[in-house]
Amino acid sequence: MMPSPPYRQIRALFDNDTIRVYQAYSNQIADSALAHGTFVSSPFKMARMTWIKPSFLWMMYRAGWGYKDAGQERILAMDITREGFEWALEHSCGSHAEPSMTKEQWEQVKRDSPVRIQWDPERNLLLHPLEYRSIQIGLGEEAVERYVNQWIRQITNVTPLAHEIRALVVKGDMEKATELLPVERVYK
Repeated sequence: MMPSPPYRQIRALFDNDTIRVYQAYSNQIADSALAHGTFVSSPFKMARMTWIKPSFLWMMYRAGWGYKDAGQERILAMDITREGFEWALEHSCGSHAEPSMTKEQWEQVKRDSPVRIQWDPERNLLLHPLEYRSIQIGLGEEAVERYVNQWIRQITNVTPLAHEIRALVVKGDMEKATELLPVERVYK
């Protein structure tokens, strides 16, 4: 029996230069991003926090394989620079205040940190929660500007892949569905 991964661990598809993160958007935002190779305001809102996820299956859970609603019907994979990803981690705080913090302290931490980190249960092919966590990274303020204008190297529409894997899961062909999953390994 294989040991369970650590409770919190970043697993992703990456190479020496880039790491893949996922987001789900409406057709309008996705079409614009694919056409421009990055997100363009409008329709993308630069002033709004945007959440990136290195876990393909967590993204599938969040977007219901691209069937959840019109605002999440297209699933995009962004290959971003590892330098940008590391910057985001270094300039982050948790998405919730520490219990010992005052409201004023928490507001200051948020002002000083343009990135939020949240750990949510990783998901399996049936989108059921697992015992360990996957990272979500919320980019706000300066981080969104960097993401859009500096970090993105390539955007790929992975909606067809998501739909294909889901169809295999619905048919019960878990082996074939597993073979199609992106190979995510421990991020180093």
